[in-house]
Amino acid sequence: MCRRDEAGLFFAPSKEPTAARLSREEAAKRVCARCPVMVECREHALLQPEPYGVWGGLTAAERRVVLARRRRRDLELTKAARAARIAQAG
Repeated sequence: MCRRDEAGLFFAPSKEPTAARLSREEAAKRVCARCPVMVECREHALLQPEPYGVWGGLTAAERRVVLARRRRRDLELTKAARAARIAQAG
């Protein structure tokens, strides 16, 4: 659906007022909520990473938060694995 009639919902026009942006993003997220490929779209946007627009029901700012959390989780897992290897060796 985002590739057809409602593509304008997913990307901000220049100098869009905050209230209009929030309203447009919520409308885009409602479209995403009905989409059969929402999860795949979200993962694409996270892996690229897509810097603009609503993808997979997330805004660019929300995707940055998800990516930061994933980086922290990956770092913690790496540290835990390293500590486990050291404990086994010692």
